[in-house]
Amino acid sequence: MGLFLMILAAVVVAFLLAYVIVKFVPLKMRWLVSLLLLAVTIFLGFKIYEGIMKPIKFAQEKQVRYAKVITNLKMIRDAEVKYNEVYGTFTKDKNALITFIENGKLAITQTNNVEKDVRVGSGISVKKSFRVVDTIGFEPVLKSFEGKDYKNMFKVPGTDKEFSLEIGKVEKIAGLEVPAFLAKIDKASILKGMDNSLVKQELEANTTDQIKGAFVTVGSLEEVTTGGNWPPSYDKGSAEKK
Repeated sequence: MGLFLMILAAVVVAFLLAYVIVKFVPLKMRWLVSLLLLAVTIFLGFKIYEGIMKPIKFAQEKQVRYAKVITNLKMIRDAEVKYNEVYGTFTKDKNALITFIENGKLAITQTNNVEKDVRVGSGISVKKSFRVVDTIGFEPVLKSFEGKDYKNMFKVPGTDKEFSLEIGKVEKIAGLEVPAFLAKIDKASILKGMDNSLVKQELEANTTDQIKGAFVTVGSLEEVTTGGNWPPSYDKGSAEKK
């Protein structure tokens, strides 16, 4: 809207100046007015260009900042999922999660189908197939985090803040609660120093190609999920180095 008003004002001013020049300015002085008009045109052209480019540059910069933040949130998510695989719960202890990455081990399992004779009565037996899961070894959790700066995964890139980390329970089905976790950071901290009006709009984002709401999050304390609230575009291309 601001850009539209600026263009409208420029058109009105140009029309009024043209009218004044034709009506009141002597012919011998019109060269000076032409120079002034040229200067005004350049200034207005610059302001219009700036108005067009500001949201474009904002969008580019926010994507770069978000991508770095999301990389860390994914590390936190991966660590929590593996922690839950071993202990059957999540943790809000950040140091414990880092220690788990460095020292924890994940079971390597193998699933086989085994046939057994099952008595069905009257001395009759039938063969039934059962799935048997065997542990055949262990793998260090650290192997999944090679080349990743997991020791600083709780630090929010580009800020002096850390992600908050909470755990809880979520009802999966009636009567069954499962562990849940939530890691998040407010967008305002990530976008600090950028255009205030555009930041305000970003905090109210609600379309499918945007990060909805005022926070960037992974996990949830309201539904069963370990996903983030960012759109798929942040999982593709150069958003994350793999």
